[in-house]
Amino acid sequence: MKAYVISGIQQIGIGVTNVEEAWKWYIRQFGMDCRVFDDEAEAKLMLPYTGGQPRSRRAILALNLQSGGGFEIWQYKGREPIKIKEEIRIGDLGIIACKIKAKNVPETLRTYQNNAISVPSDVSKDPSGKMTFFMKDPYGNIFQLVEAKDWYKNEKKNTGGSYGAIIGVTDIEKSRVVYSDILGYNEVVYDKTGMFQDLSNLPGGDIECRRVLLKRSKPFAGPFSRVLGDSEIELISGLGGPGKKIYENRFWGDPGFIHLCYDMRGMDELRVFSESKGFPFTVDSKKSHEGNSFDMGEAAGHFSYIQDPDGTLIEFVETHKVPILKKYGWYLDLRKRDPYKSLPSWMLWTMKYSRVKN
Repeated sequence: MKAYVISGIQQIGIGVTNVEEAWKWYIRQFGMDCRVFDDEAEAKLMLPYTGGQPRSRRAILALNLQSGGGFEIWQYKGREPIKIKEEIRIGDLGIIACKIKAKNVPETLRTYQNNAISVPSDVSKDPSGKMTFFMKDPYGNIFQLVEAKDWYKNEKKNTGGSYGAIIGVTDIEKSRVVYSDILGYNEVVYDKTGMFQDLSNLPGGDIECRRVLLKRSKPFAGPFSRVLGDSEIELISGLGGPGKKIYENRFWGDPGFIHLCYDMRGMDELRVFSESKGFPFTVDSKKSHEGNSFDMGEAAGHFSYIQDPDGTLIEFVETHKVPILKKYGWYLDLRKRDPYKSLPSWMLWTMKYSRVKN
């Protein structure tokens, strides 16, 4: 049994050029209206991925309280972000798409069609037979709408938050050391090779590829597991050889999906286990701050990064302090709580007071 605890996907990082504009779109289309923090600071510890220099940035962590991981919407300040030169294609290496959980996939599609959002004319089916469809935000990021059954609250929204990701890899077996052994997605839902109808409308969707959809055999545990919910990871490898690395010659934080982040407890134990598997921390705030919490604006804790065999960044955040009722200065110290136990419903539901109106 691993000594660390993963509570679920805390957020997927999305680099943008205008954080306010992007957040409004994500609120309207994905219901990401609960602000956990809004922080402007220098990213001093990400030097391996920011050209060896601290970089000023603004980051907003937003959730959809129905269920699912959040978005960390991230914008450079004082530096012109570098956009990818060629569109992302199936077969490229990195986070190709963010999965979004939906209550009813056809109904969600009809809602977007009625709202004049650019979406397909009909749903498709993934290799397991589940209904799905893909869409893009105004900045070219790909989202896959997938059916989910685990919901924390009913806010009468069609969607929840992040439900995982589609990740392009060179070698699926080598990549599973990260996604199955370390992150715990150890159960194969499908392992299919060929050309796929549900990918056909995406750039590169006409190539032959291998797709492996992974889920966890055990549910997530920990303080925020009830809100973050379940998730899945799909690994895709093009049979004709790997495509481009999505972040080659660009910095972490440049436009696109910059990382996948997990809420967890037990950073020291994770460090040891991950290194034993051949994936040492490339960034470690605990060591950099001599064990003290890292201030994240309205929250505090430790964070670390590893990278999969193709360089895709996986972040881990061990939250220590989190705002419950910011108006009254009430913050919760999670270090004093059972790491396996979810926070009570009334405490989680106070997060609704951080909701913003679009």
